[in-house]
Amino acid sequence: MPVSSDMLDGGVAVVTMSPEASINTFSPQNFVPLISTLDELLSDQSCRSVVLTGTGRFFSVGGNIDDFSEGIDEGRIGQMVQEMTDRLHPLLLRIRSSETVLVCAMNGSVAGGGLGIALAADYRICVPETKLAPAFFSLGLSPDGGTTWLLPRLVGNQEAKRFFFEGESWSAEQALEKGAVDEVVDSDNLVDRATQVASDWGRWSVNSRKGTKQLLDAATSTFFETQLQFEQSLMVASSQTPDFVEGVRAFKEKREPRFGGEEE
Repeated sequence: MPVSSDMLDGGVAVVTMSPEASINTFSPQNFVPLISTLDELLSDQSCRSVVLTGTGRFFSVGGNIDDFSEGIDEGRIGQMVQEMTDRLHPLLLRIRSSETVLVCAMNGSVAGGGLGIALAADYRICVPETKLAPAFFSLGLSPDGGTTWLLPRLVGNQEAKRFFFEGESWSAEQALEKGAVDEVVDSDNLVDRATQVASDWGRWSVNSRKGTKQLLDAATSTFFETQLQFEQSLMVASSQTPDFVEGVRAFKEKREPRFGGEEE
């Protein structure tokens, strides 16, 4: 199986890509099951957060060069790239807009479209051996996978431009220093630490999780007045849900809230 999924306590799911899926993520035989698995979890209200990890030396290094070469020889490379991005882009949009928290446990190096998946996550943890690489320019391609939108929001526009134009490869420590990843941990602790973060971030109300993700993404592309209106509309809506009632009661009773995870 290219992808396996395990549901843990607290509504945390761990999705693991096989070695082949980590090396060749975007071939249909690997990517379609990955999308199906993530879509199912993102639609499951009992799943509050997802940990995505790979196997072996790589987390995800995007498309397979042999597939590209074959597509060029057969005169269908444009169609192949179109189909690949038609699968990838809806997944990225869903990750960013979903109330489900996605934590990427990067067990190894990441490049190309795989970098887009990692950057789209809400939290990134990697091992010391991890390297982040763009890969697009060396193939004569422009970037994709949402990397030109996501990376500047983490490291700044000029840092992102250098990353692409200089074909840089960031080590785990460099990526941490620049803000492209959140933590670097030993491989033995990678999934456990990712699961802990997923559990901690996933415990909040569905309205808090979803609204915050949407508001932060909108913040860099709207006027302040528009952002205030967006915040107001989401806050008014979330104030009329059972989770808000529970939050108020828990505060008054001096206890931890027990959010139900249902959106009104």
